[in-house]
Amino acid sequence: MNIWLLSVALQLVCFSGIAQEKRLSDHVVLISIDGFRPEFYLEEKWPAPNLKQMVLEGTHAVGVRGVFPSVTYPSHTTIITGQMPGAHGIYYNVPFDPTKQTKDWYWYADSIKMQTLWHAVKEAGLKSASFIWPVSVGAPIDYNIPEFWDAAEGHGNTGPMRSMESPAGLLAEMEKAVLGELNESTFNGDYLNREDRTGEMAAYVLEKYKPDFTTVHLIATDHFQHSEGREGPMVFKSLAAIDRAIGKIMEAAERAGIADRTTFIIVGDHGFVDIHTSLSPNIWLKDAGLLEDKEDRGDWKAVFHTSGASAFLHLKEVNDEKTVAAVRKLIEDQPSDVKQLFRIVEREALDKIGADPNAVLALAPIEGISMSGALAGELLKPAKGGTHGFFPDFTNIETGFVAWGAGIAEGKEIKKMGLEDVAGIVTKLLNLKMDIPATKLSEVFVR
Repeated sequence: MNIWLLSVALQLVCFSGIAQEKRLSDHVVLISIDGFRPEFYLEEKWPAPNLKQMVLEGTHAVGVRGVFPSVTYPSHTTIITGQMPGAHGIYYNVPFDPTKQTKDWYWYADSIKMQTLWHAVKEAGLKSASFIWPVSVGAPIDYNIPEFWDAAEGHGNTGPMRSMESPAGLLAEMEKAVLGELNESTFNGDYLNREDRTGEMAAYVLEKYKPDFTTVHLIATDHFQHSEGREGPMVFKSLAAIDRAIGKIMEAAERAGIADRTTFIIVGDHGFVDIHTSLSPNIWLKDAGLLEDKEDRGDWKAVFHTSGASAFLHLKEVNDEKTVAAVRKLIEDQPSDVKQLFRIVEREALDKIGADPNAVLALAPIEGISMSGALAGELLKPAKGGTHGFFPDFTNIETGFVAWGAGIAEGKEIKKMGLEDVAGIVTKLLNLKMDIPATKLSEVFVR
């Protein structure tokens, strides 16, 4: 052999060996449970045998601090980027549009202002898969069924999701092999069969195509906590369905012969709070002539953009200090029994938590209260069920974290971590290059 070629070959062998040593896992499955609470795996009463096995044999957190607002889309984008909403650009579930009251969500991945884990996986020459993950339409994912629906038709129509799949025909392939036909009856968030189907999608692709990185979004615990509150009977059943879906993916890794080199990371986006009252601050603005009750917002100067339980003040003119002063006076003039229901989050605090840089201030309610975007009716109305979106500084709004499998330490407990820490854990497991701070959670990994 040519001496130069021999030298190159030896260097490649050495490089490959080094890379293999650094890579703690060959396959990372990142599963988000919408509305995931640490009690689900820490308390005996919750039906989650797979999660509880992972806790015993892996690493878990007692609590995970989220983002502000603590809602699904900015939270999931923080998970996938390692950055807070103010940096990654997904500030809410629904973007604020100064020209209309939009019903569209942040569906498209090109709205994310920075590198994601999917980008880092692709740049490393690895393969990725994703199932019903927020803000994933058009993302650089090899096998992708994104979360996407027609705002006019609602969540039940699978056509929009199917139209944005990658590669084309992936859903039809899975329907034939394992799912059966997906439609409003068989893939519906009002019923637990959706969790089965999502788990089966991820299991099928993991077993057949063995992607290096998989993201999965399971929603039932969020759906039923909204309708029934934190302890509703369907919340228990929905957690059992989600745990079953996770079990399907675990079994797929075993069937594929990759279980010993696979890591499961289970994370949430937010906790949940039971509510009894809604507060509609835009009524103050409408009554003061700062806002009109029109689809195009009419002649407006200020509006509270609600996201989950909280409300963020936006101005038509960026430096309109006169309007800001008028809004502050409206708030200050409220009776004490109203003012005690929320606090003002000033710009400095919004910057510190990494919230929308375009908001002047935010109203963060106490537990039990949720902000409404309504412009008519009573200022205070009865409410029921549960919600999220609160400022992430109390226990009930914290989410969970469990890691198990290849590269993960056994029997470790982390008292507190941030949602932005998850991406750093994935990069270390897969030896990815990503422009985020290195994770400080060294106790997660095998030493």
